[in-house]
Amino acid sequence: MHEADWIIIDTETTGFIAPIFVVEVGAQRMRGWVPVGEPFRRLVNQNQDIPPEASRVHGYTREILERDGEPPAVVYEELRRYALGLPMVAYNLEYDLEKVLKPEWSGLGIVPMGRDGFCALRLAQRLLDPVPAGNCKLQTLRQYYRLPERGAHTALGDVLTVADLFSQVLRPIAEQRGLTTWEAIKAYAEDEWYPSRIAFGKHKGKSIHDARHNPELRQWVEWLASSTNARSASMGRWYLKLLEAEPNLTSDAVLVATESAAASSDPMPRGEGIVLYVHPGIERLRGLIAGSRARLAELEAAYTSLRNHVAALQARLFQRLRRHFEERDRLRLVVNYRRTFLDTLLREGEEGVEQVREDYRQADAHTQQEYADTGAAMESKRALSDSEESELKALWRELVKLFHPDRFADDPEKQATYTNLTAAINAAKDNGDLATLRLIAHDPMGYVMRQGWTAIELGDSDELEQLQKLFNSLEAEIIAVIEATDTLKESPDYELHQIMEKKPEMFDQVIEQQIAGVEAEITDLKTTALQLAKEIEELSGTDAGIGLG
Repeated sequence: MHEADWIIIDTETTGFIAPIFVVEVGAQRMRGWVPVGEPFRRLVNQNQDIPPEASRVHGYTREILERDGEPPAVVYEELRRYALGLPMVAYNLEYDLEKVLKPEWSGLGIVPMGRDGFCALRLAQRLLDPVPAGNCKLQTLRQYYRLPERGAHTALGDVLTVADLFSQVLRPIAEQRGLTTWEAIKAYAEDEWYPSRIAFGKHKGKSIHDARHNPELRQWVEWLASSTNARSASMGRWYLKLLEAEPNLTSDAVLVATESAAASSDPMPRGEGIVLYVHPGIERLRGLIAGSRARLAELEAAYTSLRNHVAALQARLFQRLRRHFEERDRLRLVVNYRRTFLDTLLREGEEGVEQVREDYRQADAHTQQEYADTGAAMESKRALSDSEESELKALWRELVKLFHPDRFADDPEKQATYTNLTAAINAAKDNGDLATLRLIAHDPMGYVMRQGWTAIELGDSDELEQLQKLFNSLEAEIIAVIEATDTLKESPDYELHQIMEKKPEMFDQVIEQQIAGVEAEITDLKTTALQLAKEIEELSGTDAGIGLG
């Protein structure tokens, strides 16, 4: 493998719906497990509009591509010279090569370049199985293993992250398994394989290895193997062969990180021996749990800080725009119910319109209450100071060490208390309520008793099974926070927050633009509302009693 030359490639496109056009191509030549030479990156000007949902992900617009992009024929000729006919690897080979690049080359009359390598995603899924990060999304693995941030959702950034993943995470595992040649790795990635953790059905989340001592799970696997569905039957037969091939693997075998990580504050190790099947002792597993708790606290604190900053900006916008939005929504309601009034009057006569008036009054009261509630909530939204953010992070680290519902999965009453306590902590965190977090951290037992919940236990369980459940749950929560952070960063609200961070002077400009748009809509709504009022009066000889005049 060390002498093998190959290339990692990735694309950004106009979306997943045909016709698909490439807007960016990124590539990196590799020798063995490490990058060689400078990477390749080109923007492609296809003279196509970019759907907003795609632009929000990778940041490219038609204007940017017309300014900085090159014609596709030019880009692909440069890529051909860079690729040197090497085998191509992508993190989703079927998509990038088969569904994007090859069809585009065909449409342009370009002879396909390079050779098919293997899918890096399939290799990662198999080498990391059962995936400690919860899933094998590239950015999830990057954050889980703390790889460098390279520019998420850009072709070059993703290529460089794949290169980091190969050199720092996948290489030691592959070498430990004797995968030392290009041919062996390619075959390993392409072999028939299914994840050891069941991802669907009533046994979702269970390890297939549990079928050795779980008759119900074993029966399910045998049923799967006899399915009339070819893919299901193939999966079932593969699982049966696995169970027969590894008869000594016991059900308490778990996927853990290196022993050094268990003793450190960094639960996301890098380097040799990252993922192994071992039989951990209780102390080692408790070390992993401590590391996961610290990691979860760190991620939660960062996510909360980010969300609070976004919410604080939204609160400022709401306060400045509330009067305009309230007027617009009031007029929308008036127009809607005046139209309903007219329709009812023509269908049912005057007998039916009183109910329309009552429905309008209720809807109007509800809208006013919603604005009042939102206004009250927004008044409490503000960005935390640096010292408050630091305290929040410290409190979260302490609280995550102490509380988790899965600690008492076999005791529903105690688990309910931990669930309630976790919910209270989450609510306080979401609202920036440091007073409640301080209270819980200072006197958790007193807080629980004042709520009338069952008393909690602050000591750690020494039961291996319970510790394993706790570790798995913490890892799942880590992934959930990572994904929530990614979702937030892809939202329009975050995009606006980033703009305001860089150019705070634009705030008034944004407000003016928003007001201009809303005022234009208000003008149209007023005109429509007056026309409807006039029509109602002409038909019924009286005012509808819906809105003013």
